[in-house]
Amino acid sequence: MTAPAAPAPYTVADVMTTEVVAVTPETGFKDIAAAMGRWKVTALPVLEGEGHVVGVVSEADLLPKEEFHEHAPGLIEQMRRLGDTAKAGSTRAENLMTTPAVTIRPDATLPQAARLMAGRHLKRLPVVDADGTLRGIVSRADLLKVFLRADEDLAAEIRESVVARLFPLSREAVKVAVAHGVATLTGPVRDPGLIPLAEHLARSVEGVVDVRCLLRAADAPGDGP
Repeated sequence: MTAPAAPAPYTVADVMTTEVVAVTPETGFKDIAAAMGRWKVTALPVLEGEGHVVGVVSEADLLPKEEFHEHAPGLIEQMRRLGDTAKAGSTRAENLMTTPAVTIRPDATLPQAARLMAGRHLKRLPVVDADGTLRGIVSRADLLKVFLRADEDLAAEIRESVVARLFPLSREAVKVAVAHGVATLTGPVRDPGLIPLAEHLARSVEGVVDVRCLLRAADAPGDGP
């Protein structure tokens, strides 16, 4: 038989926030800071034209103005930190923003988004379509939403997408229980060669924290006379 594919992964589009607070290149420093404070966000996409993302302005981009507020940087410090000293003297998003923006597509998987955030040390990513138009924002917290799925939902998905497809003749004998995101599979199956695949597919279900696979061959001791 042809082994079934892993359950379709959740994508960024499934968890992203579609109502996004953004600024334009002309937005002033104080308005940027006010928007961050009002909406409790640490970064804002900078949009041009019909929603095209041209950069991101973050708290880190605003801090140099406070850092150098009481003293002007010396020549050596200016040369060493050209970007920061330039931002300290800037008043509009177009001069404060980081560009090009690090973005992600709606169809990217959650692991892809997580790796990009971790690798670039980012807390949020603008989500853009093929032409760079903003479609949403995805944050670290959004990526963790899958772990809020109910245990009952996880168990049902494992039964349907894993057990029923791999073990159609043994499905009634296989028990699936999920507690606090940890899935446990027990019972006899007629094709023990598929047990490792069953564990792999169960583990790939979005929201599953861990898997205890206790499946065994149907002719193993304890399966009756």
